[in-house]
Amino acid sequence: MIPEEPQPAAVARRGLLGLPSLQPLHRRNFALVWGAALVSNIGSWVQTVAVGVLVTELTGQARWTGLVAAAAFLPLGLLSPVGGALADRVDRRRLLLLTTLGETGFAVLLAALSATGRINPADLTLTVLGMGCMAAIGFPAYQAILPDLVPREELLGAISLSSAQYNMGRVVGPALAGIVLAAGSYTLAFVLNAVSFGAVLVAIALVRVPPPTPDDEGGLRRRIVAGARGAWAEPGCRTAILGIATAALLLSPFIALIPAVALKLFGEGEGATAVLVTAQGVGAVAGALVLPSLAQRFGRRRVLAANLLVLPGVLLLYALAPSLVFATVALAAVGAAYIGILSGLGTVVQLRAPTALRGRILSLYMVALGTVYPIGAVVQGALGDVVGLRTVTAGCAAAFVAVVLVVRATRPDLVASLDDPG
Repeated sequence: MIPEEPQPAAVARRGLLGLPSLQPLHRRNFALVWGAALVSNIGSWVQTVAVGVLVTELTGQARWTGLVAAAAFLPLGLLSPVGGALADRVDRRRLLLLTTLGETGFAVLLAALSATGRINPADLTLTVLGMGCMAAIGFPAYQAILPDLVPREELLGAISLSSAQYNMGRVVGPALAGIVLAAGSYTLAFVLNAVSFGAVLVAIALVRVPPPTPDDEGGLRRRIVAGARGAWAEPGCRTAILGIATAALLLSPFIALIPAVALKLFGEGEGATAVLVTAQGVGAVAGALVLPSLAQRFGRRRVLAANLLVLPGVLLLYALAPSLVFATVALAAVGAAYIGILSGLGTVVQLRAPTALRGRILSLYMVALGTVYPIGAVVQGALGDVVGLRTVTAGCAAAFVAVVLVVRATRPDLVASLDDPG
């Protein structure tokens, strides 16, 4: 499908907006998918906050908080290659429809367990794991259709807006979760998430994307292997995948440990968790909106390189925050810089991956994030119980800075590979 050309009125509105990051919203198909994802992510964040608070209250241990987060993200590492191979071969709309229905079913199950009073940490973790499996299979298809919804020059804006809507859900969802949890209803939080998936089902029914190009690469295993070879052969894709894996291990676990930080460092529960998660979301939305403008002015690679050093710096401030107010402000800055890294590296893969391998290479990018992030969350959570969450977060931020500086000094070719192809 060729992205529709904007009409004169749309062009006029675009000029008034003056933000490159908002241009993709003038594309009908992208706007449909984006809006549906926003509604769904609000519901998902209501559930995420509820699950994090619930498991922390049930166990009182940061390692359980990290374990539940790992259950949600580990399937990305195990099943994303399967989803990527399917996304390059089958109808992506149908694949998204089936996996969204699966996520809805697990959300309903979680609500039923809560309503009957039979919920426990093990059942909670297993149900979240099942939902993560559905998301892992469907997400490569969602990522792979983005270049079909917007023209090439708007791709960074589309990816940034996708990150923005995810984090707008992070803003609205925790606020809504705070209201729901204040009323003492975990069940309602899980029901809201189940209902929110309906928006995605409607959008999928209204959007049309081109079918994958037929090929003769053989069975599922051979297709996955071909995708891995393609990712390794393309220098930019290879560097982006290694880069996101390093960030996932050393930096990303701060997300999973926010409930533990709220309870253990500041002595507050769901209220502080919602405030911190919301702060990160606000910062991420702001960062996503300004990112395309910064890239247009200074160059996409330079902005990405800057964020690779800015993120660990502001994360260090968050780790050392003496109060909840200071931590909230620092976490907003963390959210902005974190989106810069995710969107920047993701755009590298989208631009440089061969079209026939796009779904599979994107799935390997998610493997790097989805496999390493839960490992980092569990390890940092366990270490936090022993040496303190502040020490662990600060130490990992410093280690990431050291890695970036060594790579820039010894392998400038890796940095250069993150630039636009051609």
